[in-house]
Amino acid sequence: MGPAPFKFVPGNGSTVEDAAFSPLFKLLATAIVGGCAFWLTQLLTGGSLATTRTTGVVWFIAGLAMMGWTWWHILRSRTRISADGLYQQWIWDKQMPFDDLAYGKLIRIPGLDWLIAPRLYVRTLMGKFMVFYGASPELVAEFERIVKELKAFRQL
Repeated sequence: MGPAPFKFVPGNGSTVEDAAFSPLFKLLATAIVGGCAFWLTQLLTGGSLATTRTTGVVWFIAGLAMMGWTWWHILRSRTRISADGLYQQWIWDKQMPFDDLAYGKLIRIPGLDWLIAPRLYVRTLMGKFMVFYGASPELVAEFERIVKELKAFRQL
């Protein structure tokens, strides 16, 4: 009854999968989380955080735990493009089938792909949207193809 479903096949014919974030970004995230953990250790061992300030220590540790959880997922996150759709392993896994894609846009900062991973913003016919990160040139090339082919397909 509605518009025809969008179909996409990756350039190699099967799947394209790679890291969602660049090695330098992973290193930067590691340095930030490690620096915060080191700072907390210094505060605790130096006596700057007295036991009377338990609430502050708990909040600091809770924030550090959230940063660590995100950091772990940055290190292991992968994006996959197959004939079925887009998938990214993340804190909560993201999946978007190609069938009902209505819009796509590649968001990137030219010249800084080595630091800030380009991302593919996609929206369905019902307005649901997701963002998929891709650090490798192969993923970015497929993102560009998806945007181009989707735009041409929806122009009909």
